[in-house]
Amino acid sequence: MSRRLLVALMTQPCTLAAPPPPASISRRPAILRRPPPPSFSQRFITMTTNNQDHLDDLFKQKRMLRTKVRKALKSMDPVLRSQEDDAIQRIVLEAPWFKSSERLCAYISCAALREVDTSKVLGEILKSKDGDVQVRKKLYVPRVEDKNSHMRMLNISSLDDLVANSMDILEPAAVDADGNEREDVLQASDPVDLFLLPGLAFDRSGRRLGRGGGYYDTFLRNYQELAKARNWKQPLLVALSYSPQIVDEGVISVTEHDVSVDALVSPAGVIPISTAAIDRMKL
Repeated sequence: MSRRLLVALMTQPCTLAAPPPPASISRRPAILRRPPPPSFSQRFITMTTNNQDHLDDLFKQKRMLRTKVRKALKSMDPVLRSQEDDAIQRIVLEAPWFKSSERLCAYISCAALREVDTSKVLGEILKSKDGDVQVRKKLYVPRVEDKNSHMRMLNISSLDDLVANSMDILEPAAVDADGNEREDVLQASDPVDLFLLPGLAFDRSGRRLGRGGGYYDTFLRNYQELAKARNWKQPLLVALSYSPQIVDEGVISVTEHDVSVDALVSPAGVIPISTAAIDRMKL
């Protein structure tokens, strides 16, 4: 190759092959899509779970309080218990709101459950006074029908109408001595004036803690609905309480199914709570 041709080749511009164009890339900004809202079923499950957790906490608090009050009642001096029984029953028997009541529902006290004694009150209600101007009172007492919070209040005319159930608690037989069904207060044609109620703990705002079966709360709700439907005056709900059973406000946890009481009777006296109690007890 001649020198002149070699020089010409060396002075030619060198052209490099261009790299292949990159794959097409979108220059639009990325769009962050909002996740879809939870479905109704998802929201329902979340709400149900939260509600169930809340109820579990409430029931746990109730169990703990029941245990505490039971221990306090168990350790209560028998002499003091008897004194408080007498004081509470005396207050009830002397109260104008008791004397004026013609139809009453009351519990049959059970010593094993450490309930405030009601024997003197029941005896007074059932006592016949021939020639007395006082109208004889009509009494209904509880009878547990099953383990599903089903309880009835049946009329009795004597303490001899009571028999011991499977738990050795006195209650009325379903039929009287003549084989006739006893009158159920939910079937009665006249309203009840007064309920005397048991319980495990109470506070001064009317909250009541039962023993966990739900019998009284269920029955009271049913009776209140009946009274409302028949346009009757609501009965006065009065709980009888030993001193250790009254706790500070806010200690008793409640649900929408718990029924509050109108008043408490303790050895120290009557504690009216509701407007109805203040009005009818005139305290």
